[in-house]
Amino acid sequence: MAYGDFAGICLRTPLPLCSVVKSSTHMVLSNATQIHDFDPSNIKVGILPKCYARSIDVANTVIFGIGNAFVNIGALVVILIIIYNIRQKYTAIGRSEYLYFYQLALLLIVFTLVVNTGASPPGSGSYPYFVAIQIGLAGACCWTLLINGLLGFNLWEDGTTRSMLLVRGSSLIGFTANFLASILTFETWNERGEIDSMNTIALFTVVYVVNAVVLAIHIICQLLVSFFVVRSLWVTGAILLGVFFFVVGQVIVFAVSDAVCRGANHYIDGLFVGSICNIFTLMMVYKIWDMTTDDDLEFSVSVSKEGDVIYSNALR
Repeated sequence: MAYGDFAGICLRTPLPLCSVVKSSTHMVLSNATQIHDFDPSNIKVGILPKCYARSIDVANTVIFGIGNAFVNIGALVVILIIIYNIRQKYTAIGRSEYLYFYQLALLLIVFTLVVNTGASPPGSGSYPYFVAIQIGLAGACCWTLLINGLLGFNLWEDGTTRSMLLVRGSSLIGFTANFLASILTFETWNERGEIDSMNTIALFTVVYVVNAVVLAIHIICQLLVSFFVVRSLWVTGAILLGVFFFVVGQVIVFAVSDAVCRGANHYIDGLFVGSICNIFTLMMVYKIWDMTTDDDLEFSVSVSKEGDVIYSNALR
Protein backbone atom coordinates (compact mmCIF):
# COMPACT_ATOMS: atom_id res chain seq x y z
CA MET A 1 0.00 0.00 0.00
CA ALA A 2 1.42 3.34 -1.05
CA TYR A 3 2.04 6.22 1.34
CA GLY A 4 -1.12 8.26 1.85
CA ASP A 5 -3.43 5.55 0.49
CA PHE A 6 -6.47 5.13 2.75
CA ALA A 7 -7.53 1.77 1.31
CA GLY A 8 -5.94 -0.34 4.05
CA ILE A 9 -7.22 1.96 6.81
CA CYS A 10 -10.76 2.31 5.49
CA LEU A 11 -11.20 -1.41 4.89
CA ARG A 12 -10.56 -1.96 8.62
CA THR A 13 -12.11 1.17 10.11
CA PRO A 14 -15.36 3.03 9.21
CA LEU A 15 -13.89 6.53 9.38
CA PRO A 16 -16.20 9.33 8.14
CA LEU A 17 -13.64 10.45 5.54
CA CYS A 18 -13.71 6.96 4.00
CA SER A 19 -17.08 7.82 2.46
CA VAL A 20 -15.59 10.68 0.43
CA VAL A 21 -12.20 9.37 -0.74
CA LYS A 22 -11.26 6.61 -3.13
CA SER A 23 -8.20 4.48 -3.72
CA SER A 24 -6.56 2.91 -6.74
CA THR A 25 -5.92 -0.25 -4.70
CA HIS A 26 -9.40 -0.47 -3.21
CA MET A 27 -10.69 -2.87 -5.84
CA VAL A 28 -7.83 -5.30 -5.21
CA LEU A 29 -7.78 -5.07 -1.41
CA SER A 30 -11.52 -5.61 -1.12
CA ASN A 31 -11.34 -8.72 -3.36
CA ALA A 32 -13.62 -7.10 -5.90
CA THR A 33 -13.72 -7.97 -9.58
CA GLN A 34 -10.38 -7.33 -11.25
CA ILE A 35 -10.32 -4.63 -13.91
CA HIS A 36 -7.73 -5.32 -16.63
CA ASP A 37 -8.02 -1.94 -18.32
CA PHE A 38 -7.81 0.13 -15.13
CA ASP A 39 -9.47 3.52 -15.25
CA PRO A 40 -9.56 5.58 -12.00
CA SER A 41 -12.81 7.22 -13.09
CA ASN A 42 -14.50 3.80 -12.86
CA ILE A 43 -13.97 3.71 -9.08
CA LYS A 44 -16.82 5.20 -7.10
CA VAL A 45 -16.04 7.65 -4.34
CA GLY A 46 -16.02 5.97 -0.94
CA ILE A 47 -14.29 2.92 0.53
CA LEU A 48 -16.64 0.55 2.34
CA PRO A 49 -15.15 -1.17 5.42
CA LYS A 50 -15.30 -4.93 5.76
CA CYS A 51 -17.14 -4.66 9.09
CA TYR A 52 -18.96 -1.79 10.73
CA ALA A 53 -21.45 -1.29 13.56
CA ARG A 54 -25.06 -1.92 12.61
CA SER A 55 -27.47 0.97 12.25
CA ILE A 56 -30.99 1.43 13.62
CA ASP A 57 -34.13 2.99 12.15
CA VAL A 58 -35.84 5.59 14.34
CA ALA A 59 -38.89 7.42 12.94
CA ASN A 60 -37.87 6.61 9.37
CA THR A 61 -34.39 7.97 10.06
CA VAL A 62 -31.35 5.71 9.88
CA ILE A 63 -28.85 6.31 12.70
CA PHE A 64 -25.36 4.87 12.24
CA GLY A 65 -23.09 3.66 15.06
CA ILE A 66 -25.59 4.02 17.88
CA GLY A 67 -23.10 2.77 20.48
CA ASN A 68 -20.50 5.33 19.41
CA ALA A 69 -23.22 8.00 19.46
CA PHE A 70 -24.01 7.30 23.13
CA VAL A 71 -20.30 7.46 23.97
CA ASN A 72 -19.97 10.87 22.29
CA ILE A 73 -23.10 12.14 24.05
CA GLY A 74 -21.46 11.07 27.31
CA ALA A 75 -18.32 12.90 26.17
CA LEU A 76 -20.35 16.10 25.82
CA VAL A 77 -21.44 15.78 29.46
CA VAL A 78 -17.87 15.10 30.61
CA ILE A 79 -16.50 18.11 28.73
CA LEU A 80 -19.24 20.38 30.11
CA ILE A 81 -18.30 19.27 33.64
CA ILE A 82 -14.62 19.94 32.90
CA ILE A 83 -15.45 23.39 31.53
CA TYR A 84 -17.43 24.16 34.68
CA ASN A 85 -14.52 23.07 36.89
CA ILE A 86 -12.04 25.15 34.89
CA ARG A 87 -14.24 28.23 35.25
CA GLN A 88 -14.19 27.76 39.04
CA LYS A 89 -10.37 27.99 39.20
CA TYR A 90 -10.27 31.76 38.89
CA THR A 91 -6.55 32.28 39.46
CA ALA A 92 -5.11 29.12 37.89
CA ILE A 93 -2.37 29.49 35.31
CA GLY A 94 -3.64 28.79 31.80
CA ARG A 95 -7.31 28.97 32.82
CA SER A 96 -8.43 30.91 29.74
CA GLU A 97 -6.24 28.87 27.40
CA TYR A 98 -7.49 25.49 28.61
CA LEU A 99 -11.06 26.76 28.69
CA TYR A 100 -10.67 27.64 25.01
CA PHE A 101 -9.26 24.17 24.28
CA TYR A 102 -12.22 22.38 25.84
CA GLN A 103 -14.65 24.66 24.04
CA LEU A 104 -13.02 23.51 20.79
CA ALA A 105 -13.22 19.90 21.99
CA LEU A 106 -16.93 20.36 22.71
CA LEU A 107 -17.49 21.67 19.19
CA LEU A 108 -15.46 18.76 17.79
CA ILE A 109 -17.69 16.22 19.56
CA VAL A 110 -20.80 17.90 18.16
CA PHE A 111 -19.54 17.62 14.58
CA THR A 112 -18.37 14.07 15.28
CA LEU A 113 -21.93 13.19 16.23
CA VAL A 114 -23.22 14.79 13.03
CA VAL A 115 -20.95 12.79 10.71
CA ASN A 116 -20.87 9.51 12.67
CA THR A 117 -24.61 9.16 13.17
CA GLY A 118 -25.56 10.15 9.64
CA ALA A 119 -27.30 13.38 10.60
CA SER A 120 -25.61 14.57 7.43
CA PRO A 121 -25.94 11.39 5.33
CA PRO A 122 -22.95 10.04 3.40
CA GLY A 123 -23.42 10.84 -0.26
CA SER A 124 -25.16 14.15 0.39
CA GLY A 125 -23.68 17.39 -0.86
CA SER A 126 -23.06 18.70 2.67
CA TYR A 127 -21.37 15.57 4.01
CA PRO A 128 -17.81 16.31 2.71
CA TYR A 129 -17.94 19.76 4.30
CA PHE A 130 -19.07 18.43 7.68
CA VAL A 131 -16.27 15.84 7.58
CA ALA A 132 -13.76 18.55 6.62
CA ILE A 133 -14.94 20.74 9.51
CA GLN A 134 -14.63 17.81 11.92
CA ILE A 135 -11.08 17.13 10.75
CA GLY A 136 -10.30 20.85 10.92
CA LEU A 137 -11.53 21.07 14.53
CA ALA A 138 -9.41 18.05 15.46
CA GLY A 139 -6.39 19.84 14.00
CA ALA A 140 -7.33 23.03 15.88
CA CYS A 141 -7.39 21.08 19.17
CA CYS A 142 -3.95 19.62 18.46
CA TRP A 143 -2.43 23.00 17.66
CA THR A 144 -4.06 24.57 20.73
CA LEU A 145 -2.40 21.93 22.89
CA LEU A 146 0.92 22.88 21.30
CA ILE A 147 0.69 26.41 22.70
CA ASN A 148 -0.81 25.26 26.01
CA GLY A 149 2.13 22.92 26.48
CA LEU A 150 4.47 25.92 26.49
CA LEU A 151 2.58 27.75 29.25
CA GLY A 152 4.39 25.85 32.00
CA PHE A 153 7.70 27.42 30.97
CA ASN A 154 6.39 30.95 31.76
CA LEU A 155 7.56 32.26 28.39
CA TRP A 156 4.69 34.77 28.46
CA GLU A 157 1.96 35.84 30.85
CA ASP A 158 -1.07 33.59 30.66
CA GLY A 159 -4.57 34.93 30.20
CA THR A 160 -3.38 38.11 28.52
CA THR A 161 -4.37 39.36 25.08
CA ARG A 162 -1.04 38.20 23.69
CA SER A 163 -1.47 34.72 25.14
CA MET A 164 -5.00 34.32 23.79
CA LEU A 165 -3.92 35.62 20.38
CA LEU A 166 -1.23 32.93 20.31
CA VAL A 167 -3.72 30.22 21.26
CA ARG A 168 -6.43 31.37 18.88
CA GLY A 169 -3.93 32.01 16.09
CA SER A 170 -2.42 28.56 16.49
CA SER A 171 -5.84 26.90 16.48
CA LEU A 172 -6.78 28.89 13.38
CA ILE A 173 -3.65 27.65 11.61
CA GLY A 174 -4.43 24.07 12.61
CA PHE A 175 -8.06 24.34 11.53
CA THR A 176 -7.24 26.00 8.21
CA ALA A 177 -4.50 23.52 7.29
CA ASN A 178 -6.61 20.46 8.12
CA PHE A 179 -9.82 21.83 6.62
CA LEU A 180 -8.20 22.84 3.34
CA ALA A 181 -6.27 19.56 3.06
CA SER A 182 -9.57 17.73 3.56
CA ILE A 183 -11.95 19.68 1.40
CA LEU A 184 -9.47 20.09 -1.45
CA THR A 185 -9.03 16.31 -1.41
CA PHE A 186 -12.75 15.59 -1.21
CA GLU A 187 -13.74 18.18 -3.83
CA THR A 188 -10.83 18.19 -6.30
CA TRP A 189 -11.85 18.35 -9.93
CA ASN A 190 -9.66 17.18 -12.77
CA GLU A 191 -9.41 18.79 -16.20
CA ARG A 192 -12.58 17.06 -17.40
CA GLY A 193 -14.59 18.47 -14.50
CA GLU A 194 -14.85 15.14 -12.71
CA ILE A 195 -14.18 14.68 -9.02
CA ASP A 196 -10.90 12.89 -8.34
CA SER A 197 -10.44 11.96 -4.67
CA MET A 198 -7.58 9.51 -5.17
CA ASN A 199 -4.66 11.82 -4.39
CA THR A 200 -4.79 11.67 -0.58
CA ILE A 201 -1.11 12.19 0.19
CA ALA A 202 -1.57 15.79 1.38
CA LEU A 203 -4.58 14.80 3.49
CA PHE A 204 -2.71 11.93 5.13
CA THR A 205 0.39 14.07 5.77
CA VAL A 206 -1.45 16.98 7.37
CA VAL A 207 -4.03 15.02 9.35
CA TYR A 208 -1.86 12.17 10.62
CA VAL A 209 1.82 13.13 10.33
CA VAL A 210 1.80 16.86 11.14
CA ASN A 211 -0.79 16.57 13.90
CA ALA A 212 1.11 13.63 15.41
CA VAL A 213 4.29 15.74 15.51
CA VAL A 214 2.39 18.59 17.17
CA LEU A 215 0.99 16.26 19.83
CA ALA A 216 4.45 14.77 20.41
CA ILE A 217 5.85 18.26 21.05
CA HIS A 218 3.05 18.93 23.54
CA ILE A 219 3.79 15.68 25.39
CA ILE A 220 7.52 16.44 25.51
CA CYS A 221 6.81 19.93 26.89
CA GLN A 222 4.53 18.49 29.56
CA LEU A 223 7.14 15.94 30.59
CA LEU A 224 9.79 18.64 30.84
CA VAL A 225 7.47 20.74 33.00
CA SER A 226 6.75 17.77 35.27
CA PHE A 227 10.47 16.94 35.64
CA PHE A 228 12.07 20.39 35.96
CA VAL A 229 9.31 22.88 36.89
CA VAL A 230 6.67 21.08 38.94
CA ARG A 231 8.98 18.20 39.94
CA SER A 232 6.12 15.83 40.62
CA LEU A 233 6.08 12.16 39.69
CA TRP A 234 2.30 12.19 40.03
CA VAL A 235 2.08 14.65 37.15
CA THR A 236 4.49 12.50 35.13
CA GLY A 237 2.31 9.47 35.81
CA ALA A 238 -0.79 11.36 34.72
CA ILE A 239 0.94 12.37 31.47
CA LEU A 240 1.99 8.79 30.75
CA LEU A 241 -1.51 7.54 31.56
CA GLY A 242 -3.01 10.06 29.14
CA VAL A 243 -0.55 8.98 26.44
CA PHE A 244 -1.46 5.35 27.15
CA PHE A 245 -5.18 5.98 26.65
CA PHE A 246 -4.55 7.95 23.46
CA VAL A 247 -2.22 5.34 21.93
CA VAL A 248 -4.52 2.45 22.85
CA GLY A 249 -7.46 4.28 21.28
CA GLN A 250 -5.56 4.90 18.05
CA VAL A 251 -4.36 1.30 17.85
CA ILE A 252 -7.87 -0.05 18.35
CA VAL A 253 -9.36 2.33 15.78
CA PHE A 254 -6.77 1.88 13.05
CA ALA A 255 -5.49 -1.66 13.65
CA VAL A 256 -8.08 -3.90 15.26
CA SER A 257 -11.42 -2.23 14.56
CA ASP A 258 -12.39 -5.04 12.22
CA ALA A 259 -11.65 -7.68 14.88
CA VAL A 260 -13.65 -5.72 17.50
CA CYS A 261 -16.58 -5.42 15.11
CA ARG A 262 -16.65 -9.12 14.26
CA GLY A 263 -16.16 -10.15 17.88
CA ALA A 264 -19.08 -7.94 18.99
CA ASN A 265 -21.32 -9.26 16.20
CA HIS A 266 -21.53 -5.84 14.50
CA TYR A 267 -23.00 -4.14 17.58
CA ILE A 268 -19.91 -1.94 18.03
CA ASP A 269 -16.68 -1.33 16.15
CA GLY A 270 -13.29 0.22 16.86
CA LEU A 271 -14.72 3.76 16.88
CA PHE A 272 -16.74 2.87 19.99
CA VAL A 273 -13.66 1.86 22.00
CA GLY A 274 -11.59 4.65 20.45
CA SER A 275 -14.13 7.26 21.55
CA ILE A 276 -14.03 5.93 25.12
CA CYS A 277 -10.23 6.17 25.10
CA ASN A 278 -10.45 9.73 23.77
CA ILE A 279 -12.72 10.69 26.67
CA PHE A 280 -10.18 9.34 29.16
CA THR A 281 -7.43 11.21 27.30
CA LEU A 282 -9.32 14.50 27.57
CA MET A 283 -9.93 13.80 31.25
CA MET A 284 -6.20 13.22 31.81
CA VAL A 285 -5.35 16.48 29.99
CA TYR A 286 -7.59 18.27 32.48
CA LYS A 287 -6.16 16.31 35.40
CA ILE A 288 -2.58 17.20 34.43
CA TRP A 289 -3.48 20.88 34.28
CA ASP A 290 -5.43 20.65 37.55
CA MET A 291 -2.53 18.96 39.35
CA THR A 292 -0.02 21.58 38.20
CA THR A 293 -2.24 24.55 39.15
CA ASP A 294 -4.01 23.26 42.27
CA ASP A 295 -2.16 25.55 44.67
CA ASP A 296 -1.87 28.53 42.36
CA LEU A 297 -3.80 31.15 44.30
CA GLU A 298 -3.45 34.87 43.92
CA PHE A 299 -3.82 35.39 47.68
CA SER A 300 -3.19 33.05 50.58
CA VAL A 301 -4.96 33.33 53.93
CA SER A 302 -3.46 32.34 57.26
CA VAL A 303 -4.52 32.80 60.87
CA SER A 304 -2.08 33.92 63.59
CA LYS A 305 -2.01 32.55 67.13
CA GLU A 306 -3.92 35.62 68.31
CA GLY A 307 -6.68 34.86 65.83
CA ASP A 308 -5.84 37.67 63.43
CA VAL A 309 -6.40 36.95 59.74
CA ILE A 310 -3.28 37.63 57.71
CA TYR A 311 -3.41 38.06 53.91
CA SER A 312 -0.30 37.66 51.85
CA ASN A 313 0.38 37.72 48.14
CA ALA A 314 1.43 34.45 46.64
CA LEU A 315 3.88 34.40 43.84
CA ARG A 316 2.53 33.08 40.51
